[in-house]
Amino acid sequence: MAVCEVCGNDYEMAFEVRAAGAEHIFDSLECAAQKMAPVCENCHCRILGHGLQSDGQFFCCAHCARQKGHAQLVDHA
Repeated sequence: MAVCEVCGNDYEMAFEVRAAGAEHIFDSLECAAQKMAPVCENCHCRILGHGLQSDGQFFCCAHCARQKGHAQLVDHA
């Protein structure tokens, strides 16, 4: 069994995620998102969809990007 690096649960169905040269062990998608998903610079929600990026900052939507001065970003419908 493997121990989730977020919650510490020792779970027989834990899974491994490899990203940016690092390996991570999680017991659920919720824990994986908590550890790996970027956070919106404006509203601080976890970005689980496509999101937007500008100058190294992440935003969940164009509205949040505009709130932080990134008027050039638009949502992708």
